[in-house]
Amino acid sequence: MFKSISHIGIAVRNIEEALKLYRDTFGLELGGIEEVPSAGVRAAFLQIGEVRIELIEPLSPEGAVGKFIEKNGPGFHHIAYKTDDIVKAFETLKKSGCVLLDEKPRCGAHGSCIAFIHPKSCGGVLTEIVEEK
Repeated sequence: MFKSISHIGIAVRNIEEALKLYRDTFGLELGGIEEVPSAGVRAAFLQIGEVRIELIEPLSPEGAVGKFIEKNGPGFHHIAYKTDDIVKAFETLKKSGCVLLDEKPRCGAHGSCIAFIHPKSCGGVLTEIVEEK
């Protein structure tokens, strides 16, 4: 069902400040910054090997990432797995009893289709499935 890790999401208060560490200190290449209204975030993508680090900054404190930062502070937010068929993966997860946070797959960054699985179903880790464009 999953073929590899797509990205690791890191919640940040300010992308420009976070880039000082990830780009300037760690030397990761910035692939771009994009606003993702469906998720209520601004996201910066940095490549490291076959995986991306996604820095996610909330567009508002009332959104999911804003609430996450208020409760937990900045840091690890989610892991995302690539799939070739998100509809099939979504249905398989639903049938297996996973608690899905999305009613159906939706649009994500870079024109991808995404869906989230509740941490209760994934050992306490918010998990995203991604079918990349």
